[in-house]
Amino acid sequence: MTGRTALITGAGSGIGAAIANRLRGNGWRIASISQESAEHADLSIIVDVADETSVLEAVHEIRREFGAIDSAVVCAGHYEEVPALEIDPTAWTRMIRVHVGGLMHVLRAVLPEMRARGTGRVVGIASERAIGGGSNDAHYAAAKGAALSLLRSAAVEVAADGVLINAVAPGPCDTPLLGPDSWERAPEFLQTLPAGRIATPQEVAELVEALVSDDLNLCAEVLSVNSGTVI
Repeated sequence: MTGRTALITGAGSGIGAAIANRLRGNGWRIASISQESAEHADLSIIVDVADETSVLEAVHEIRREFGAIDSAVVCAGHYEEVPALEIDPTAWTRMIRVHVGGLMHVLRAVLPEMRARGTGRVVGIASERAIGGGSNDAHYAAAKGAALSLLRSAAVEVAADGVLINAVAPGPCDTPLLGPDSWERAPEFLQTLPAGRIATPQEVAELVEALVSDDLNLCAEVLSVNSGTVI
């Protein structure tokens, strides 16, 4: 993989940082688009993925610096716990803009060139919430569900051009996004899991690395890393 370029959104922390660290350690050039500086990136651009113009400008900068983008990993996220009937319009809109809008902006920025080159990989970081729903985060589950549908639909459209799009849907993961007081960190919950613990960012990163390689010929798949949360 030496010499290839991966664009990662949300590489400043959590799962995105773990993915950047793993890929960079295996020879990838890492370009980060995130709201915070990314330690494990060769080029780190501060961008809100909800702003399409900013995303397009960042992608142009990445191409000027590194040339073609071989893989894109869409990991930028936003999470909060709010009972469904207490979700206000601002919170709802922000969740949709980050998860669905941010994904669409990246797809628009990278897919035309990938299709023209006849090769490319895109991995979206979804959530098991997109599959099974959850408690006190309905807007997050809805946004992730919409993003997952967008990913799979786009995958069908571009696969014949040599571009493979897949998703990883982690369960509860040990990142700053999951607050210290979250019920998914409580011992009572962990005891219900077959693995007895939540997933780690490194486990997600290992799967993403496989998906952006040439070794797997998967299309529109949703793979879960969840320590048995969803079976």
